[in-house]
Amino acid sequence: MRKRQREKPTIDATPGGLVDDERRRGRGARSNHTGRFEGERRETFDDGWEGLGDLDAFKTTVFDDPARTIITRNDSPDISFDRSINPYRGCEHGCIYCFARPTHCFLGHSAGLDFETKLYARTNAAALLERELANPRYQPACMAIGTNTDPYQPIERERRIMRSVLEVLERTNHPVGIVTKSALITRDIDILTRMAAKGLARAAISVTTLDAKIARAMEPRAPTPRRRLDAVRQLAEAGIPTTVMVAPIIPGLTDPEIERILEAAKEAGARSAGYVMLRLPLEISVLFREWLAGAFPDKADRVMHLMQSMHGGRDYTSEFGMRMRGSGPYAEQIGARFRLAVKRLGLNADHSELRVDLFRRPVLAGQQMQLF
Repeated sequence: MRKRQREKPTIDATPGGLVDDERRRGRGARSNHTGRFEGERRETFDDGWEGLGDLDAFKTTVFDDPARTIITRNDSPDISFDRSINPYRGCEHGCIYCFARPTHCFLGHSAGLDFETKLYARTNAAALLERELANPRYQPACMAIGTNTDPYQPIERERRIMRSVLEVLERTNHPVGIVTKSALITRDIDILTRMAAKGLARAAISVTTLDAKIARAMEPRAPTPRRRLDAVRQLAEAGIPTTVMVAPIIPGLTDPEIERILEAAKEAGARSAGYVMLRLPLEISVLFREWLAGAFPDKADRVMHLMQSMHGGRDYTSEFGMRMRGSGPYAEQIGARFRLAVKRLGLNADHSELRVDLFRRPVLAGQQMQLF
């Protein structure tokens, strides 16, 4: 007897797979397709007996998720860091373009609305970090935080996991680089200022657009562009080296704003800037197309045409070096515009690295203290 192979579920991108607007109000994704690792695909439909209007709206649920390890390693040649920490899995900001969405499928969830509403909090992150830093074989280097999901998403106000992680990093004089699109980072200016004074901290704020309407549609629960720029100003005034990330740039939608965003960033006190083109791996391609067709139907064809022109006729190519920049004339034009604006504004002049020589290995209960 032949063993039946498990079939990979297909992703239904038909209008029938879309969730009613009232149920998904305030969310980014317009569907909740079954994750790619599941053996079954489930769809909600009206069988004629009961209407779908009585279904509950999607609500945020947070699960405690004690981890076994907290420092994640990578050796990707097009990423500037080799280690990172993610205090949360899933993100309530609901950014439709978020490249972390497909990771929720590893948990048996959808990359769509589940990613925004079923969140996991790494409750033991600080304790694990202290233990891993105490390992005699550990060698310090910049710890990147916010490279997957946002450490300052709304639930951080209550959970305070990110702050507890920063407290460990400050106590051990460990360098840290933070990426966020949340003004909540200003809550931790006290810690970051002390660390920055020692050359141990820097921050990056993501600004995708200056248009509040586009931002609300694209990043429904993230702070407005004005609040993000105000956060840049507060961080800069506190002496914390601050970068503005024009990320992601969406061709045909937000790319006309590149120069204006950089000018606003410079005025707010940013020292440097970077950019990343829109990425559409795996489920994000379907989710983004659904969103684009609903939010900006008049721009949808042009946006996707430009995306495919940068990825060899496909929505996305995953090759290192190309995945975050694209290739071809349009990608080159974006890069040239960015470089010229950065040069004109005097950004990216500071190439100093965060210090690693001040690191003090923590001493856990029962361990012998260091003599030197």
